[in-house]
Amino acid sequence: MRFSRALPLLAAACVATLAGAREPDVRLPDIGSSAAGLVSPQDMYDYGAGALQEMRAYSMVLDDALLNDYLTGLGYRLVANSDHPELRFTFFIMNDDQINAFAMPGGFVAANAGLITAMQREDELAGVLAHEISHVEQQHLLRAFEDQKKVSIPIMLAMLGVMIAASGRGDDAAPAAMAAGTSLMQQRQINFTRSEEAEADRFGIQILARSGFDPNAMASAFQALQRVMRVNGVDIPEFLLDHPLDTKRIAEAKERAAQLGCPSEPRVRPAKSSLPSDGSLNLALPAQQRNDAAPSDTIDEASAIAASEAAKTTIEKSSDDPKALPQISVTACVARGPAVQGYFELMRERARVLSAKSLTSMRAYYANNLRDNPAFDTTANRYGYALALMRSGDAKSAVTELRNLVARHPSSAPLGLALAGALDLAGDKPDALKTYEDLHADFLGNRAVTLSYADALLGQSDEKGAKRALELLRPMVARYSDDPDLQKSFGRANQLAGDKVRAAEAFAEAAYLTGHAEDALNQLKALSKQSDLTYYQRSRIDARITQLTPTVLELRKRRSPSTDSPNSAAPALSCCEPSRLQIHVGRP
Repeated sequence: MRFSRALPLLAAACVATLAGAREPDVRLPDIGSSAAGLVSPQDMYDYGAGALQEMRAYSMVLDDALLNDYLTGLGYRLVANSDHPELRFTFFIMNDDQINAFAMPGGFVAANAGLITAMQREDELAGVLAHEISHVEQQHLLRAFEDQKKVSIPIMLAMLGVMIAASGRGDDAAPAAMAAGTSLMQQRQINFTRSEEAEADRFGIQILARSGFDPNAMASAFQALQRVMRVNGVDIPEFLLDHPLDTKRIAEAKERAAQLGCPSEPRVRPAKSSLPSDGSLNLALPAQQRNDAAPSDTIDEASAIAASEAAKTTIEKSSDDPKALPQISVTACVARGPAVQGYFELMRERARVLSAKSLTSMRAYYANNLRDNPAFDTTANRYGYALALMRSGDAKSAVTELRNLVARHPSSAPLGLALAGALDLAGDKPDALKTYEDLHADFLGNRAVTLSYADALLGQSDEKGAKRALELLRPMVARYSDDPDLQKSFGRANQLAGDKVRAAEAFAEAAYLTGHAEDALNQLKALSKQSDLTYYQRSRIDARITQLTPTVLELRKRRSPSTDSPNSAAPALSCCEPSRLQIHVGRP
């Protein structure tokens, strides 16, 4: 029959709705929703990590140390000022020019490169991240999964019953039942999404304000998305497909921001008040922390006075308990320094170039605009142009551009790193290594600097450079063990330095992190058969084999379900299956 092939798919969908949810021994903290008991925190994290690894296997993730550290720093600044700062988050960038962001189980939050390049201010990007963080903290992923279980199973069973009953008929009863049931589930999902979008907006704006960002930035980010819609006609950004947006939602976001008592201007992070020895209340703005990749962002005396005059004091007295102390908060609203915005613009252009599908078109984009539009001639756009030159094979021209930029901004890590990389590509290895060494001394512990310097040393393919690279990489691998690029470089360094066993372990770890768990396990098993392993080497390898074996067995089970399993009707599933839980917060 015309619809006979849909029967297995429908049955699989019924079963897949329950996939991944098992009775856990450890329950999530109860914050007022029965969804908390569906999946354990460790299961949630494993789902998200598995999805990230498989997306890496398909080159869907933009793994760049400089961009990753920027997004992670921005994300954790927001998390630290949320209602649940104890939660674990992982922020990463999708190699996709579509405007989208989404959250996955376990606190994994992704921002597409296209989203970053569409934002005009760092506050707007922070607004989108705060929205996604709110989805995770309010357990919307679990609530959506719980709601889907309640709604979709009865509907799917009814659809299946109608299709079976109509199996001997020649009319369109079965396809009509499927269409009607699917439409009903989609409408229920949309309704469910809108209520949670409003909740995520509300909590996200609060996080923005607490973190010192402009609370109006979420509304301006929504407006930026609307502008993209108008420019592209009917081409709706992916973010809006999963995050319904209308003028009412923008107006509500503005109203919530206004209720926080700040004008529509960027904010500085509010100071934590301290009590000096004389007992007076110190409301001084904190000294700006040094940014590893931008000139010092200081606030001069006039700005400090403006901040003081703009400060608002709010006193809230609880009417329920007359003995309760009032809650006093001081909010400072003032424009943020140019260095903060400047660093965001550098990262925005870096994301634009690294995610470009056509390097020739990207090079022309910068060259034409720099030639025809004087307002386009900014440090960030010159930086983007230099990166496009490097990636399109014109490293010498990139060196010229970057020397001029570094002369104007000598304390900028992104500019210095780009110059060192351009020198290396242009064949000036001694000058490149000296530049890397200077950057390493100035930005000790910076992952991007360390990794780039180590890779330049490994490019010499000699034992001396490999040993120096190992000195640089060891502390980084211990700190960022889930970075596949670090593991690959660490493996290469050990290989050149003569430690074949440690090299094989690192390459296996890189394979696991990039979605090839079975390959990693096979490499480790082959390594464990070597007769010359020391006791410590064998113990380390065997321990990792023990850790990876259950993961690989679970992947095999999902890809080749047995007839005895309750999931036997499901099609072959990969480790990315847990992303089915992220019903309403975006598609990776």
